[in-house]
Amino acid sequence: MNKKIQKIINKKNKTKIVCLTAYSKNMAEEVDRYADITLVGDSLGSVLYNFNTTRKVTLTHMLDHSKSVKMGIKKSLMVVDMPFNTYGSNNIALKNAKKIIKDTKCDAVKLEGGKKIIKQVNYLIKNKIPVMGHLGVLPQTIKGKFKSKGKTEREKRTLINDAILLQNSGVFAIVLECIKTSTAKKITEILKIPTIGIGSSVNCDGQVLVTDDLIGLNETKIKFVKKFLNIKKYIKSGVKKFSEDVKLKKYPSKKHSY
Repeated sequence: MNKKIQKIINKKNKTKIVCLTAYSKNMAEEVDRYADITLVGDSLGSVLYNFNTTRKVTLTHMLDHSKSVKMGIKKSLMVVDMPFNTYGSNNIALKNAKKIIKDTKCDAVKLEGGKKIIKQVNYLIKNKIPVMGHLGVLPQTIKGKFKSKGKTEREKRTLINDAILLQNSGVFAIVLECIKTSTAKKITEILKIPTIGIGSSVNCDGQVLVTDDLIGLNETKIKFVKKFLNIKKYIKSGVKKFSEDVKLKKYPSKKHSY
């Protein structure tokens, strides 16, 4: 097993896991300093391309951004989302997962879903492709209004059963997205592998956020997002100063000219 993956598994019940997104080399370099897992998420569709759904994200998008991210990573585990329509069958899933790992040199791929995609997950792991699971709100399959999961007993049982299925298949961790606190807590307690929460309470073994959201570069009103920095303030300040200096002929000075 990949040593980085084993290190993540070993954090279960010991140390909280930090997972953050990156879509470029420059962001990856900063994320890598503090994150245990760097995720190249298909969230890049909304963050970078203003897509209204992750279904529009293609394999080419993921490959191009992942190659850039890889150049900025030194220590963290790199996971890449398999985009919509790239793991509809065992053979298609294996073909695309192999391409992602070969072309980007990432450590693992992430797939959304439980029982419905368990055959593909089993097939990938059987063929030595490391997989991270994803349960709860599944952005690739959202139709209509966004709703949290695990509120009813039926939903709770389904999520728990799916989590156990994924664990038994050999996934090394599972993202729990927007799952009711008590349900996320129960899943985390039952599993021997780590859970990575996003909007699913502090009870998960780790947390993930979109980096652009937490630094204030991407504007969003999603409940689980906390803005830890207003980076736009600094960007505006720098751009404004540059503009002023150009107009006043202060830039470039002799120091910045050949």
